[in-house]
Order: sequence, then C-alpha cells, then structure tokens
Amino acid sequence: MITGPNQPIETLKGVGPSLQGKLARLGILRTTDLLLHLPMRYQDRTRLVPLREVRAQTECLVVGRVVESKITYGRRRSWLVTIADDSGFLGLRFFYFSRQQQASLSAGMFVRAFGEVRFGAGGLEMTHPEYRGYHSLPPETERELTPVYHTTKGLGQARIRSLTLQLQAMKWPENSGTPYSTLLFLHAPPADTPLQEIAVAREKIALDELVAYYLIMRHRQSDRAHQRTIPLPQAQQLGRVLLQSLGFKLTGAQRRVVTEVLEDLARTQPMLRLLQGDVGSGKTVVAAFAAIRAAEHGMQTALMAPTEILAEQHYLTFSNWLEPLGINVILLTGRQTVKVRRQCQAAIAEGKALVAVGTHALFQNSVVFKNLALTIVDEQHRFGVHQRMALKNKGRAAHQLVMTATPIPRTLTMALYADMDISLIDELPKGRQPIETRTVPESRREEVIRRVGEVLATGQQAYWVCPLIEDSEQLEAAAAESTEQLLRKSLPQIRVGLLHGRMPSAEKGQTMNDFKDGRIQLLVATTVVEVGVDVTNATLMVIENPERMGLSQLHQLRGRIGRGRESSHCILLYKSPLSETARTRLQTIRKSCDGFFIAEQDLKLRGPGELLGTRQTGEQQFRVADLRSHAHLMPQVIATGDRLLKEDPGAVKRLLEAWAPADTGHISV
Repeated sequence: MITGPNQPIETLKGVGPSLQGKLARLGILRTTDLLLHLPMRYQDRTRLVPLREVRAQTECLVVGRVVESKITYGRRRSWLVTIADDSGFLGLRFFYFSRQQQASLSAGMFVRAFGEVRFGAGGLEMTHPEYRGYHSLPPETERELTPVYHTTKGLGQARIRSLTLQLQAMKWPENSGTPYSTLLFLHAPPADTPLQEIAVAREKIALDELVAYYLIMRHRQSDRAHQRTIPLPQAQQLGRVLLQSLGFKLTGAQRRVVTEVLEDLARTQPMLRLLQGDVGSGKTVVAAFAAIRAAEHGMQTALMAPTEILAEQHYLTFSNWLEPLGINVILLTGRQTVKVRRQCQAAIAEGKALVAVGTHALFQNSVVFKNLALTIVDEQHRFGVHQRMALKNKGRAAHQLVMTATPIPRTLTMALYADMDISLIDELPKGRQPIETRTVPESRREEVIRRVGEVLATGQQAYWVCPLIEDSEQLEAAAAESTEQLLRKSLPQIRVGLLHGRMPSAEKGQTMNDFKDGRIQLLVATTVVEVGVDVTNATLMVIENPERMGLSQLHQLRGRIGRGRESSHCILLYKSPLSETARTRLQTIRKSCDGFFIAEQDLKLRGPGELLGTRQTGEQQFRVADLRSHAHLMPQVIATGDRLLKEDPGAVKRLLEAWAPADTGHISV
C-alpha cells in the first residue's frame, strides 16, 4: 500500500501528465498538498427533498421522472427538462448542452439532480445542475457531506473528489505531529456531523498553517539580518533641494518615515520596510527621497506599480521632482513598442536610467540593471510574493520599500508581515477636506445626474465609477460604456470621457491627460481609477453598485477625490434590495473616512481576499486559514511560533515540511 505523506501526485490512479499540470496550477504537487487542499464548503446530498418542498435560493438534492424534454427560445436558446415526483414538478435548464445529453434524459427516465433553485420563466428551476440519469429509481443517497473545492480550468469537482477518495484508502502515519486524521475527516465528514465540530477541526488546522507561515516570516527576518548590501549613507543632500522645491511642507508623519527609511538605507543590512499610509497621505514623496539617496551614490532604483495608469502617474511625478536634480527617470511597461522598450532596457543596463518606473515588465528576464540598490513596490497586495522576490533579486540583496494604501489591521500585520519593519503615515496633509459620503437608491438616478451637472457647471470635475466595462446578461450591474452614452445624452453641455482597462495604453494616457488638464469634466470609468489618479479639481464621485464592492475598494475609490481644498462629496448609487451585509458595509463607508477602521470592518464582513489581494493575484493564499474567521488566532499564532523556535525545533521542522511552499523547503531549524 502506498503511504500517504509527500508522495508525487502522479502516484495516484488516473493522474497523467495533463491532470498533473492542472493540479500543479492549484499548488498540488504531492499527496500531502492534495490532503491540505481542503473543501471551501460542503453540500448536503444526504437528504432527498420532495419537489413540492424545494425553495428558491436554496441548494438541494432531488429525484424525479422526466415528463418533458424540449428546446426553448427566449433571450437565449436553452434545453428545458421537466421532472416530476408524487408531490410536484421542477424544471432543469441548460444553456450549454449536446445531443448526447438530450438523449440521456428522454421522457420516462429517472434523474437525480443537485443544484441551486431559482425562479425561471415557468416557475422554479435549477440551472445547469449536477445530474445523472437512471433507467430505474436511483440508489440510496450519499452518507457523507459532499465537499466543494477550489478548482481550475479543465478540472471539475468530480475529479478532485475521486482523487481525495484515494487519500482515504492510504496509510497515513500516526503521532507524526501532523493531524492527518483531522484532515481526512474534513474531506468527508459524516452527514450528522455538527457544523461547529467541522469549524473546530478547521480552526485546529488553520492554527498550524498560520504558525508555519509566521515561522517562515521569522526565518526571512533572521536571514536578512545576516545579509549584506551596499550602504547608502548621507551624500550630496539632493533631498534638501527637493524639499525646498516641493511647494508644500511635509507632515510630521512624513518627516518621521523619511528619517526611518534613510536610516535603513545607510546600513549594510538590506532594508525591508512596509510603508502603510491611508489614501492621500503622501507615500510617494517618501519613495522619492529614498530614490534620491540611491541616485546620489550612482545607484539605481526600480519602482514597480500594479497598473499602467499608476506607473505612468509615478513616472510623471518622479520626472517632475527628480529630473531637475539631474536624476534620469524612465518608464517601462508591457504595452510600449518593441523599439521604445529596447531603448529603455538599454538605458537601464548601462546605468543611465537611475530610476526605472514600470509595471510587472520590470522583473522580466530581459531587464538587466547595472547597479540596482533599491526596489520600491507600490500597492504591494496586488503583486505576488514571487513577483516581489524576482524584482528584489535583480540587485545584490537590494534594499526594498513596500508601500500600500490599503491599511492592514494591526492584528494581521504582526503575523503576516513579521519579516518586515513597519512604518506608518498616520497624518493627512494639512488643508485636506473631509469627504461627505451619501447612499442613494438607483431609483433617484435622474436626481443624481442633475446634481452632477450642477457641480460641473461651477468648473469642478467628477468621476462616475461602474463595476463593468460593458453590459452583461449574467450580472445585473452598471456598465461604463452604456453609462457614458446615457450621461452624454443627459448632460449635453458637459464634456464626458471614458476610461477602462481594455483601452489601448496610448488612449488611456490621453484620456487621463485630458481629465487632468480639464478638457474632460466628467470621467466615466471602471475601478481602474482605484489607484494612481490624482486630480485636485475633482470633487465629486458617483459609484454605481457599491453593494458589489468591498469596503477597502470603496475607500480606495473615494480617495481619488478630496485632494484639493474644496469640499468633496461621494454618492453611492446602490441597487435595492440590499443584503444585511451590504447595508452594514455602506453604513460603515458613509460614516467613516478612517482607513484602518474601515480595514478592520472589511476583514469582519468580507474576509481578506480584497484586503490582502489574495483572490485576484499570485499573493500567497492560505489553504485552510480564513482570516475573516481566524483573525482572533493571531496572538496565539505569534506566541506559539516564538515558543516553538525556542523550545521545539522538531515541531518547527514538521510544520514547515507540511506547509512551506517549495521555495522555502530549504529552511533549516
């Protein structure tokens, strides 16, 4: 019999090269990886629900005989199968189907189906349920709760479930320090298991995972203490020249953080500092002083931003500040022409470009720095760990400054960023006006449009933010393209522009320049304007469908206004009815402009996906831990990790073997 732990995943029956590649996309390379790939939730397929008892917005298992199978034509062509039992009827609707499927569910056949029940054109329906046809009554229902896993393209739930069944048949060691029995239980809990018992078991595993992550961060911190890099002590004092030419005074918080950063740069130990600051707090000027210090020594700085718009914004700002000091700044993005990109790469390789600003294009293998001493990563939660490391490794243990305008609750910072020193800008520049935020139902859209017209008639500018680019049949949400057309018709005297992520780079740049220069009065945009857009004359923002967004994203968007000395207003144009969570979210954003308070509430309401960027990017995802429900474990995580480092190196080794990603498997304890 194959033993369970750490066997190559291809030792499982049915795992060939194709399936192996799909599993690798989920980080599943070993049998232990699959064991740790726990269900995100469960479905109860142990109880059949009579058709007369099914309810909308619920998932259930049903059995019935096919009484009708036909193709229907509405907005879209679909296949509708009607099933019946002794108590009633239910429709099964499919928009994607084959002739083979139609033949498998002909009239008189029995079918067992599981899915979410919704109201359809003819009554209650399941759309694209999981189903199986039978020539006679189906066998008994399952005895365990059915797991639902995170998956990837080309890999369905049934295949993952069949693989985890093989895990159950393997021999896993006992008393190894790894709770294999608990993990196996979580893949197939008996039907009568109380949900609280499942939650307790998951929390036990989550604690192990979080402790392992904390130990990795502590190792990186310890490893950095033994690294050496080129120190950048005080030199020509070009920073003083910039200070005199800025046109504004630094806040006390900015001066404190600049001092912390420059003191780090003067050391032989490479800096790794996280700079947190609310939207509009002035993190960019701190980064500029750091880049100047490197340039004074003839060393290079790389500033990486997650979007082209933000990269271009940084490039313009840094050029304006640093070029007069004789510091050459260049921009490198993936959408530049081959000729321009090669010219930029040559300037970087020759050391002529002392500051290189760009997107992920900066860490491609074709980009070679001559003397990289400092990397600055903006909006760090949008980049994966491996992307940050790839950029850092282009220099010989380069100093690294990581910036974020997404405040991270202190309870998370202590554990998740234990490898970094932390700086906080907790003071906004003087003269900033508070932003008044109101919630308005979309039934009052025309009133809002009139209000926008009145504000713009005074010479001010506004944003109108939509969650989608174009109209969608699947999502009931506002689209930027159709909204722009509506606003052009409703406000013919107003110059309206459109900005979204699918526009060509040159067109996006021109649109932003037109908005900054006042040639566009009202900018209709997707959430691409969440970061990097700074127009002091913009005093009004309308956000469509705010109920679809997280608190931190709403706070980031709102931070695009209130950057001048005029009072600013944000209108949240929501679609009724609101869920209780959405109502609480909108009340929070309406009442508070404190980014840290909002981040704490976002963590409670939504979880860490938006907050830490784990759902959209390559940032390390926790396999089991859910920071929404496990944040309270952080003090225990830190205490346990510190104790194990002092007292139990064997336990540290076992935890890291189970949880450490492949690139940290070399950690010695």
